[in-house]
Amino acid sequence: MTATAAVPKRENIQHLVARWVQPLLAADTGAAVAVRIDGQTLFFNYGWADHANGHRITPDSLFNLASVRKVFEAVLLAEAVDRDELSLDDPASKYVTELQQGRDIRRVTIGQLATHTSGLLLPQDHPPWPDRGYSLPEFIQTLNRWQEDAEQAPGKQHMYTHAGYVLLQLVLERRFNKPIAELLQERVIAPLGLHETLLPPRDANGRAKLPPNLMAQAVQGYSESGERVGDPGDQQTYYHFPGTGQMFSSARDLSVFVAANLGDLQVHPALAKSMRHARQDLFSISPRNGQALAWEVNYNNSPPIVEKNGGLNNSSTYLGLIAERKIGLVILTNRGDQNVAEAGRLILRALCARE
Repeated sequence: MTATAAVPKRENIQHLVARWVQPLLAADTGAAVAVRIDGQTLFFNYGWADHANGHRITPDSLFNLASVRKVFEAVLLAEAVDRDELSLDDPASKYVTELQQGRDIRRVTIGQLATHTSGLLLPQDHPPWPDRGYSLPEFIQTLNRWQEDAEQAPGKQHMYTHAGYVLLQLVLERRFNKPIAELLQERVIAPLGLHETLLPPRDANGRAKLPPNLMAQAVQGYSESGERVGDPGDQQTYYHFPGTGQMFSSARDLSVFVAANLGDLQVHPALAKSMRHARQDLFSISPRNGQALAWEVNYNNSPPIVEKNGGLNNSSTYLGLIAERKIGLVILTNRGDQNVAEAGRLILRALCARE
């Protein structure tokens, strides 16, 4: 039996998606799901984008992607490497030259930043979450003071770090002399034909400056307990300089990104190569998990799942791919602190299973 012959009917897919997604929701919250299977995309929408205003979730509801932003930067980085514009072995200090004053940070490489193996870990990377953040000069000063130790040796261990990707952003901006939002738009978002995906600037209150049409599509975020958190377009960051907020996108746009990664869409061969490059396992986290450029590779079953999740206190997001079966999944929910990765894996495994 071929993988295509084993594809469940739409109603069966809808049933299994609902089984694992609905428990992620609170009374006023919602989720947008896209399933890519058998060369087609199916959308499933649940609950509320903004309950108080009577707005339901649609495939075009706009969500804060949280750390899912990193997979877009991974494609941007992979493309730059493929074009010989920089190397994963380059030290970050080659481009962020202020770091040449530091002792240990000047030896951290771009590849280590992108695979969370730099050893760089700041208090803002993990709970208990601190109250303070960084201006750009404060961030550089902190990096220059940073010292490795036995548990934080560059290239020796895997330690998930947001700070590493903030530094990677600076590397890319310095290398190409453009803001990260422009680089993402020119090199990844526009070539893929995405119309609801962007990295917006922030206003004085930390809210994303979205175009009016996209702000109208932005969901209200809710906490784990179902309380409202911020306003639609809420951004959260410890880094108080341009380009350090979260990206926004919809299930419709992310389904295109997933389809392109699966090879289901015609994209420029160089961009297709860079997307494959970004998904290559480069560092063993454990016998069951590998780290690519932003993406993680889950080997708990065969074939493996390439995935990335993101989360804030008002948003939980997930992208998952089983490239060998050309199956992909998007889960976006406006409820914070949910284990969308576990739900995503269960859905993908069920889709992959033969009838």
